[in-house]
Amino acid sequence: MRFKTLALASALAATTLFNMAQAQTEIQWWHSMTAVNNEWVNDLAKQFNESQKEYKIVPTFKGTYDESMTASIAAFRSGNAPHILQVFEVGTATMMASKGAVIPVGQVMKDAGEKFDPAAYIPAVAGYYTAPNGQMLSFPFNSSTTIFYFNKDAFKAAGLPTDKAPSTWPEVVAAAAKLKASGHKCPFTTAWQNWTQVESFSAWHNVEFASKANGLQGLDARLKVNSPLHQRHIENLASMAKQGLFIYKGRGNVPEASFVSGECAMINTSSGFYGNVAKNAKFAYGLAPLPYYPDVPGAPQNTVIGGASLWVMSGKKAAEYKGVAKFFSFISTPEVQSASHKRTGYLPVTTASYKLTEESGFYKQNPGTDVAVTQMIRKVTDKSRGIRLGNYVQIRAIEDEELEQVWNGKKTAKEALDAIVTRGNEQLERFQKANKS
Repeated sequence: MRFKTLALASALAATTLFNMAQAQTEIQWWHSMTAVNNEWVNDLAKQFNESQKEYKIVPTFKGTYDESMTASIAAFRSGNAPHILQVFEVGTATMMASKGAVIPVGQVMKDAGEKFDPAAYIPAVAGYYTAPNGQMLSFPFNSSTTIFYFNKDAFKAAGLPTDKAPSTWPEVVAAAAKLKASGHKCPFTTAWQNWTQVESFSAWHNVEFASKANGLQGLDARLKVNSPLHQRHIENLASMAKQGLFIYKGRGNVPEASFVSGECAMINTSSGFYGNVAKNAKFAYGLAPLPYYPDVPGAPQNTVIGGASLWVMSGKKAAEYKGVAKFFSFISTPEVQSASHKRTGYLPVTTASYKLTEESGFYKQNPGTDVAVTQMIRKVTDKSRGIRLGNYVQIRAIEDEELEQVWNGKKTAKEALDAIVTRGNEQLERFQKANKS
């Protein structure tokens, strides 16, 4: 009899657990994080799932940012879109124009009764993802900016100071020459060449990337990257390439591997690269602000936002949106934000999480880890607030194509930049016509 009672109790317990598992509402999250950042995304989902029983976040890697956006469009049309889609910052204008496909994050939070204050976010971050009417459209997630990394061991071997990175472009050239002379085959490289050497370069020097406040003030914006300063910079990099001081290593984040391996001694790339460097670099390294031209009035200004935000797709049930809102509230807490910032190098997107990180002594213990934040929180101008242009994925591809022509000696800096403007403006005109309303 006792055996039967125990068996019955076990069966009831198993049924209860099964029903609880069945009752969980699943929230699909498509993302583009790889390597150590993929581990971070999975850990965030796991932490949230373990913190409550109602909802289960299911993160799925869907390829590069370009690939995940394309996949989500196809999925939306077939009624199988995820609840949450990670979209890189250059896709913001396209998502804003996708009427009916997305629900503003501010509305999702409000409908779910979750506390949500856009003023709690770092202004440069919140402002980028906010509509002209003041409503926040997407949730700032892995916000980053461009910074400078250098290999201290390589600097020491070349007789360069290891306590300070080159702060100006002439200093970068001089350091690269010393590194080459000491036998380093790749003194300097750059990842995300369009973002670092054209877009962020523009904001850092307070020059227009495009008219209409870089697209933030209207769809009729047009590119302005063939200015004398832009031309001077690309010519400078082309000269470095000819001398073997700058080695082009490919598009996107592909060149980052050459820094982690020790092959390249200096790199411009995302602050979100920090997690990879901290985990995998076998040498002493430093983080520093982007180089600038000291004779340009007002430089350095501030850098622009990079990384990505989370968009909420339409067509789901109210209970599911409540789970999305709960998840956003969870990853917004100062403790979770601060831990993510320390782990990845992405910005702490709220003021409270920045203060918590600072109070913990992290910045003092890890010099340079606050560079991304200090670059972003400087006073901004209409030329440096950010870049929001339509068909921007295509424009970035054009920038890559044309810059590659310069590095291999097939085009001059002027020819390539003029082509970027001409071809890029065709994309902007196309987007403007398609989204007149």
